[in-house]
Amino acid sequence: MSETSLLPRAHGAAVLSAAMRSTPDDFQVDELPAFEPSGEGEHLLLTVRKRGQNTAYIAKTLAHWAGIAEMGVSYAGLKDRHAVTTQRFSVHLPKRIAPDIAALDDTQMQVVESSWHNRKLQRGALHGNRFVLTLRQVQGEREAIEQRLQAIAARGIPNWFGEQRFGRDGGNVAAALAMFGHVQADDGTLLPAPTSRRRLRNDQRSMLLSAARSALFNRVLGARVAQGSWDRALEGEAWMLDGSRSVFGPEPWSQALAERLARFDIHPSGPLWGAGQLRSTDQAAAVEQGALSDPPSIALRQGLEAAGLKQERRVLRLRPHGLEYQWLEPQTLRLAFALPPGCYATAVLWELGDVADAGRANVDVRDDA
Repeated sequence: MSETSLLPRAHGAAVLSAAMRSTPDDFQVDELPAFEPSGEGEHLLLTVRKRGQNTAYIAKTLAHWAGIAEMGVSYAGLKDRHAVTTQRFSVHLPKRIAPDIAALDDTQMQVVESSWHNRKLQRGALHGNRFVLTLRQVQGEREAIEQRLQAIAARGIPNWFGEQRFGRDGGNVAAALAMFGHVQADDGTLLPAPTSRRRLRNDQRSMLLSAARSALFNRVLGARVAQGSWDRALEGEAWMLDGSRSVFGPEPWSQALAERLARFDIHPSGPLWGAGQLRSTDQAAAVEQGALSDPPSIALRQGLEAAGLKQERRVLRLRPHGLEYQWLEPQTLRLAFALPPGCYATAVLWELGDVADAGRANVDVRDDA
């Protein structure tokens, strides 16, 4: 069963069913850059529009084009294969001599902008992502759908980790448990995992650690959604500033906090599990600990702590920026909105209803930024 198939909805029951990504053009993503190129330096920044290819393939293509090792090509985040996406890459060229950029253009990728910069592109170095999604075969009352979209724009949504994070059918979480030495039986009990001599590559291990962390966060967020507190304060809340990883609190509830919460300047947060004490206390901490008290969650917690990860936080709520919608046909709905790095368009769709994603049948990747 998928890690996201039974998540509660914050805005009520589903108001539509639809299909998405019958073609890559139905899922368009444009990175929103975090900085302007300096125009100097030995890193060539290339903004690439790609169709039907994943980020790793494009990075490998750029390395071959430049005649350098793949480690000389950097990008801010991973993007889905079954989509049309625009994102930046940096190519390290110490002599500032680049091959013909036009040679890169084909039916799968085009370079739409290039400039020199004095530093390589770091992971997460983007302002966010702009999505344009086309939903087809939409079933549901138009008035109810539009009211739900307006509620999402006004109140926001729970900041779920999307199913991309967990692999096919949530398999990455089971693999993480196995990496930590456990197998979950059908009745939920834990058994020792069979001894395996297979060693994981660093990128595989990192992917499984991320899946475990994300699953625990979603379980805490699910508990907050179930009790209606995902977008309001609990006693002992640890707060995060909007658009920042800065955490403060807990502190006594006040009118100032209420006003900041109402204008989306601050958000409640949940744990990204690791070693160390929870930042939250009192009621908020009790919810977090209670949501993660079952044996599989405890095993994931212990595994993450043993792996050396430290306690961090992630906002519980998210408000899509510039949410717009347009009915292209009676059963075809186009949505456009922007999200911060590390947030998932599927979290927006989940609050609308059940959207069958043809792209998930063809690709199994993470989109971390």
